[in-house]
Amino acid sequence: MSKFLKIFVPALGGATGILAISYMMADQLVVDIPAPVREAIAVRAAYAEEAKAQAAADAEAAAALAAEMAAAGHAPSIEGGYGLGRPALTEEVAAWNTDIRPDGMGLPEGSGDVWTGEEVFVEKCAVCHGDFGEAVGRWPVLAGGQGTLKNEDPVKTIGSYWPYLSTVYDYVNRAMPFGDASTLTPDEVYAITAYLLYLNNEVEDDFTLSSDNFTEVRLPNEDNFFMDDRMDTEFPVFVRADICMENCKEEVEITMHASVLDVTPEEEGASEEDALTEEAAVTTEESTTEVAAEETNEEAPAEEPAVEMAAFDPELAVAGERVFGKCRACHKVGDGARNGTGPQLNGIVGRGIGALQDFRYSDVFQEAHANGETWDEERLGAFLANPRDAMPRTRMSFAGLRDQGDIDAVIEYLKSVDQ
Repeated sequence: MSKFLKIFVPALGGATGILAISYMMADQLVVDIPAPVREAIAVRAAYAEEAKAQAAADAEAAAALAAEMAAAGHAPSIEGGYGLGRPALTEEVAAWNTDIRPDGMGLPEGSGDVWTGEEVFVEKCAVCHGDFGEAVGRWPVLAGGQGTLKNEDPVKTIGSYWPYLSTVYDYVNRAMPFGDASTLTPDEVYAITAYLLYLNNEVEDDFTLSSDNFTEVRLPNEDNFFMDDRMDTEFPVFVRADICMENCKEEVEITMHASVLDVTPEEEGASEEDALTEEAAVTTEESTTEVAAEETNEEAPAEEPAVEMAAFDPELAVAGERVFGKCRACHKVGDGARNGTGPQLNGIVGRGIGALQDFRYSDVFQEAHANGETWDEERLGAFLANPRDAMPRTRMSFAGLRDQGDIDAVIEYLKSVDQ
């Protein structure tokens, strides 16, 4: 061996060893090495072991299911027809049978109160349905709608339409939140359901819904739902023995147009007749509006009494602006503020209760307005603390502010937006 080889070969071996050790340390401590390279130098990743363990567990479960199906005479194979057409196994039925029944069947153990429900609802539901179920954009309204089922455009909520509370729980449990379904815990679903009941004036704010009292809750429209009786009332008409199926009548005579269903073209002149009818309806509506306006003017109090206000605290008002975020979904303030779900609140401190002519108030506000009552700081504070106690029968679904400091801050902020 030449002198060159005697020096070069040991040096090359040493360098290779150093590179191999460096490679292994980098893979373990710094960054993953590509799998082919890692296998070449016998480096085994921890996740590879985990994947093998999971694969083994899956294979074991599949084998157990296959054995059970084979024992039942339905092997999951081509020869066994993949088990199609066989009776469902107990485990399969349990996996599919997750609905909640009106009698409470399927309910998990748990409970949730209105206040907790409000917090969960605001965090996970309000982005679509609003803080108080008033809806955002074209998402469904979840509160109110009582007495609207006979209207052309009824509002269907659990307070106006839904028959069973089990449907509410089941829907929230399996379909909500949107985009992250079936992630709520049983207690969270109970709490949200309790909050929805509260928003629809079905329970008070101290209510707690649980698996123990769930079936005691009845929704107001339950009695208007009944079992489908068409098999007894309609189906016999079509299966009677003397019904004619062919060559029954030589001539068909039209005796009536189904105009009410809009399935028959309009006759000539019908449009003019409809136009006259619409014109008469508009005239009647305008007359009714004018009379209502005159009556409203007659009932309006002559003048609102002056209200004394405490000295303005600008720092407290700044804090109140942050708290007012809870109200902003329904109430607007500031330049150009308009009525929304609730009335605009510019100048509310010292303003007459129910004083805005272009907002439709609850009856209790209209009565207060007729009596000349006014929002002073004391009364506004009581209303913010507990709206339903302060103004019974109010349609406002907000539960109120718990902290007196927040109430004082909001009032101070409202004093700053008096224009």
